[in-house]
Amino acid sequence: MSDNPALHAAASAGQPVFPLYILDDADAGEWAMGQASHVWLHQSLSALNKDLGSRMCFFKGRAEKIIPKLAASINACGVYWNRCYEPWRIARDTRIKAHLKESKCRVRTFNGSLLFEPQDVLKSDGSPYKVFTPFYRNGCLTNAPLPRVPLQKPQLSDLYSANEGCTLAGLGLMPRLRWSKCIAEQWEVGETAAQRRLQGFLQTGACHYKEGRDRPDQNYVSRLSPHLHFGEISPQQVWHAARKIVVKDNSIGELEHFLRELCWREFSYSLLYHWPHIPRENMQRKFDRFPWREDRLALQQWQSGQTGIPIVDAGMRELWQTGYMHNRVRMITASFLVKNLLLHWHHGEDWFWDTLVDADLANNSASWQWVAGCGADAAPYFRIFNPVTQGKRFDPNGAYVRRYVPEVARLPDKFVHCPWEAPDEILKSAGIALGTQYPKPMVDLKESRLRALAAVKTLGSLPTD
Repeated sequence: MSDNPALHAAASAGQPVFPLYILDDADAGEWAMGQASHVWLHQSLSALNKDLGSRMCFFKGRAEKIIPKLAASINACGVYWNRCYEPWRIARDTRIKAHLKESKCRVRTFNGSLLFEPQDVLKSDGSPYKVFTPFYRNGCLTNAPLPRVPLQKPQLSDLYSANEGCTLAGLGLMPRLRWSKCIAEQWEVGETAAQRRLQGFLQTGACHYKEGRDRPDQNYVSRLSPHLHFGEISPQQVWHAARKIVVKDNSIGELEHFLRELCWREFSYSLLYHWPHIPRENMQRKFDRFPWREDRLALQQWQSGQTGIPIVDAGMRELWQTGYMHNRVRMITASFLVKNLLLHWHHGEDWFWDTLVDADLANNSASWQWVAGCGADAAPYFRIFNPVTQGKRFDPNGAYVRRYVPEVARLPDKFVHCPWEAPDEILKSAGIALGTQYPKPMVDLKESRLRALAAVKTLGSLPTD
C-alpha cells in the first residue's frame, strides 16, 4: 500500500475509501492474464486484502460497466486509479473516465508503475526513441525528471463497506492444476515480501550484479519483476533504494547495470505506448516475409524441456516448475526457438505469457522482438546464441543444468552441456542412453544456425540500428 499514488490521494480526500479490484479479462481479449499470472494475482490480492482488514471488494467482468454503475450506487465523490499502459487498457480507461465525468464524478489518475511517463522521454525533435542506449543515456538520465520520492503508506482509518461483488475465490484465479501449487510454493507474494526481496538483493546480490546477473547457477539477480508487475513494489522504491546504496558505498559500477535494467523496463513500455501493435506485429516489417516453419511437435519439445540441449531444457523446466526463468536463459531458450528451430516468435511469446508469473505485455513483446531481430532495438539478425557455448560460459560447473535436468547430473562438467559429445563409456557410467533416458539433440546446432542465416538473407538488406 506504500507508494501507491491513487490510494494516497483517495485517503487524503477526507471521505471513506472503497478499495476495489476488478478482474477484467473480457476487455483484455487475447491478452487476458495467463495461468501463472492468475496464481500470483490470487496470492497478491490475498495479501493486500489482509493488509486492508479484509475490506476489499472483488468483481469479475467489464470494468467499463462495473465502475460507473458502482460509483453511482454508492454516490462516490471520486474515483482514483493508477494508470496502465497496455493499449487495451488505455482505450478502456479513457472510456471509463469520459463516462464518469459525464456523471459529474471526479476522476483522478496517477503514474504508479513507471519511473517516467512514456510521453516524457522523447528525443529533441519530439519523436520516441527506438534504440535503448540513447533512451537511457539521453532520455532517462539527462532530460527526464528525476524519479519522484516514494510515498509513505497512507492512513486508512475509514474504509467503506459494501455487500456487492464476489469473494476472492469467486474470481476463479487458481487453475485446477497441481502445477499452480508448485508455483505458489516457490514464492513469497505481497508488499512485505517484495520489500524483503529488495533488501536482500541490495545486501547480497547487488555487489556482484554486473557479472553475476548472467549466472543462472548463482543468486545475484533481484527476482523483483513479478512484484513490480503486480504493483507490490514501485520502481521508484527500487530506484531510490539502489541509489542510496550507490551514495553510501560508492558502488555505481555494479548498480548502474541494475538501474539500466529498470530503464530497459521503461524502454519496453515506451515502445508499447508509441507502437501499440508490437505484441503481434514486427517493428521491422521486412520480417513479415520471414519463412517461419510450422512444427507442432518441435514446439512441444521446446515447451516441455525435451530438446536434448541441456541449458535450453533446464530453462524451460525452471519456467514450468517455478513460473520464472533466469534472464540469460530466457535469451538462450528464445534464440533456440526462433533461430535454431525457425518457429515464430509468437509461439514463444504466447508460452511465456501463460507460464511466467512476471508476464508483462510490454516486456514480453519487446524482448521477443529483440531476440528475433525484428524489433526496434533488436539483436542483430546474425546473433544466434550457441546454447553449448552459453552454458559453458555462464553455468561453468553445470550446477543450474543439474538442478533442472537430473538425467545428465552424473556427467563430468566437460560434457554436462553437450552429452552427445561424451564417449560411450562416460555416458554408460553416468547411466545415460541418449534417446532413452535423455533426448538426442532435436537439431544440429551448426546446421540450424546456417539455415537461420539463409532464411534471413531471403529478406534482403535490414536496418542496422
